[in-house]
Amino acid sequence: MATASSFTAIFFSSAFAACFAEVCTIPLDTAKVRLQLQRKTQLPAPPTAAAAAGGGMLATIMCIAREEGVAALWKGVVPGLHRQFLYGGLRIGLYEPVKAFFVGGAAVGDVSLLSKILAALTTGVIAIVVANPTDLVKVRLQADGKANTVKRSYSGALNAYATIIRQEGIGALWTGLGPNVARNAIINAAELASYDQFKQLDLVLGFSLFALALQWMW
Repeated sequence: MATASSFTAIFFSSAFAACFAEVCTIPLDTAKVRLQLQRKTQLPAPPTAAAAAGGGMLATIMCIAREEGVAALWKGVVPGLHRQFLYGGLRIGLYEPVKAFFVGGAAVGDVSLLSKILAALTTGVIAIVVANPTDLVKVRLQADGKANTVKRSYSGALNAYATIIRQEGIGALWTGLGPNVARNAIINAAELASYDQFKQLDLVLGFSLFALALQWMW
């Protein structure tokens, strides 16, 4: 069964790894958000934006960098780091304790795939419920400044949190929670449960090969 110290170690190592990945990949995420908005909007898009949408991901990245500056590709990185620290840390850090809870503290080797899936679904839900406000702010900052979207002009992540609460109410921070829960719970179950299962199979296979090698040597 996972101890408090092991949970802390897993939480922080997972959180920092997720934050590093966020810094490296957020330009792609910003381009994705802009493309999603471009395809959904009913307003006429500027020629450069239309060309970027038609050109795909790379053209969108180049268009953002040219028209808004390279730093615009990292819009939303602060709430993105908030999100990854909370979501990345909780979904992985809570996995072993929740799995132990579902199976009554049974050994890892005795845990069924169904229990692993249920544990990963649960931690995915918990993590995204906590992290949803950071996800909302991240997307709004990424979208802010686009010619055919509402210009909100947040000065930063903390200002965005405060402005949303003041103008829309604290409940607005959990806008989109339903689809966010469904998406992230399924992703977490697919990632963690499959990883755990393959890790277990790999250990069994490795032990079997080792036993066969010993038998052959003797």
